[in-house]
Amino acid sequence: MDPVPAHPASLRDLPLVVVVGGGFGGIRLVQRLANAPVRVVLIDRSNHHLFQPLLYQVATSVLTESEIAYPIRRIFRSQANALVGLGEVRAVDRADRSLVFADGTRAPYDWLVLAAGAVSSYFGKDGWSGLAPGMKTLNEATAIRARVLQAFEDAEAETDPRALRAHLTFVIVGGGATGVELAGAIRELAVEAMAPDFRRVRTESTRVVLVEAGERLLSSMGEASSEAARKALQAIGVEIRLKSMVTDVFDGGVVVAGERIEADTVVWAAGVSASPLGETLGTELDSAGRVKVLPDCSVPGTPKVFVIGDMASQTCAKSGHQVPGVAPGAIQMAEMVAGIIAAETKAEQRGKTPPPRPTFRYKDKGTMATIGRARAVAEVSGLQLHGLSAWLAWLLVHLVLLVGFRNRLFVLLSWAFAYLAYSKGARLITGQSRSRLKTPIGEEMQRLARA
Repeated sequence: MDPVPAHPASLRDLPLVVVVGGGFGGIRLVQRLANAPVRVVLIDRSNHHLFQPLLYQVATSVLTESEIAYPIRRIFRSQANALVGLGEVRAVDRADRSLVFADGTRAPYDWLVLAAGAVSSYFGKDGWSGLAPGMKTLNEATAIRARVLQAFEDAEAETDPRALRAHLTFVIVGGGATGVELAGAIRELAVEAMAPDFRRVRTESTRVVLVEAGERLLSSMGEASSEAARKALQAIGVEIRLKSMVTDVFDGGVVVAGERIEADTVVWAAGVSASPLGETLGTELDSAGRVKVLPDCSVPGTPKVFVIGDMASQTCAKSGHQVPGVAPGAIQMAEMVAGIIAAETKAEQRGKTPPPRPTFRYKDKGTMATIGRARAVAEVSGLQLHGLSAWLAWLLVHLVLLVGFRNRLFVLLSWAFAYLAYSKGARLITGQSRSRLKTPIGEEMQRLARA
């Protein structure tokens, strides 16, 4: 198919705005252009908008895939000037004002907004990606879920004590929000949800190791919140290794500060780098591969090309600080850029001088991380919340941000069931899971039959 589909004839004379990426920034930008005199095409590799902050709950069987993903086409079904294209953009040709797709085809644009997000960063050790998957997509989350659940299945049938310890050891690399939330969720899964379902293995003995190279967890939050998170994780049995570097990841474990830890399941939450699409712009990047944009989020030398969200290296005009790679930052950039495009296209149509462009001012709406059942830390508008109050605030914020009433309702019901029944409802091993069982299951069945 044509990667940039055709608009109705009534819109074909309007400027073409192409948005690459259906995350928080891309979705909000297209929505804000609903009444602008432009045609809009949103291009993404997937047909769904993904609520990434809840990916760890798919990985730990709290939620299903459909509860945190929503079809992009359905979002824009009533927006007459918006079309959706499914495809992978590999490069931007600024000189030719065109996009290059994975199959080699090209498509033009008048205005371009890159909002393709970020990928997991292994700090030059890309060979570790197959051994310690990151968690940026639904496929990665379901693959991690399969590894986690398979580890418990293998433990139930295992007779080798050393192999049993490896089955029940989970290593999370990275002490940011994703790592903290995932470590707490896995430990909670093992202790509360899995224990009644197994007869031979004590899932309560599961070892969850959270490794962080820095001096504390949740470095983006204050020290009090960081310490509260550490204590909450330790209270539920998570082992925390601070100021510890992972020096090797091998098939079956990791090496942390010189110590070899055998673990069937290793998950990488240590860092991200911007989508490599930014490299094709031929402009300056920062150390994380983000495009160094101007205060209006445009690319230097190309006023009609913008980069927002995780791909943008942007400084807040008010605070002078780097804008963090979080959903509110992407949404706020999208709103400003949409305003610029709408104002300038209207001015062009009327033959008037466009208004001066604004500079980006980031409004920090706070930071949150959940640690398990009724445990969380939150910093909102100068307030620090810990424990149940933070957890309730976390629930409310995430429900509000979810796209689609059905998703909000189903997620609320899933959370209520998990909270009241101490259970996780989506414990499905899908796709290809890799068993590390040392004792052949047939031999074990023979032994049980003779017992």
